[in-house]
Amino acid sequence: MTQIDFYTHVDDKLRTACRLAAKAFSHELRVMVFCPDADTAGRVDRLLWTTPATSFIPHCFAGDALAAVTPIVVDHDGAEPLHDQMLLNLRPEWPPFFSRFQRLVEIVSLGDEDRRLARERFKFYRDRGYEIRTHDLSKRGEQ
Repeated sequence: MTQIDFYTHVDDKLRTACRLAAKAFSHELRVMVFCPDADTAGRVDRLLWTTPATSFIPHCFAGDALAAVTPIVVDHDGAEPLHDQMLLNLRPEWPPFFSRFQRLVEIVSLGDEDRRLARERFKFYRDRGYEIRTHDLSKRGEQ
């Protein structure tokens, strides 16, 4: 069953996503960053070039010829996930294919609308029997 983690009280959702992707890469995990649109995917791509500032996180877009062998794949279509290790969801709705992944990460910002939508996703997963772990980043100073 998919392990689901919610990271809450996040000041900068995209930077947090990139830090989590970098951490997953350091543990040799493959990550699909599922973005709501092409613009957000482009911003994630640019941030991954500088997160962290002292190293390189290999990544590409889902349509790239090297996507099948690249550890971090940035996507906004979700047509055909290339692996099943970690899905980092940046969309406001739950990804219809999330259950094929070993781990799903949801990031919740401080915004009221984002928090409301995250509560809906949380309830959706919980009602289907998934165990959910939450990580309050405001208590860790990991912003």
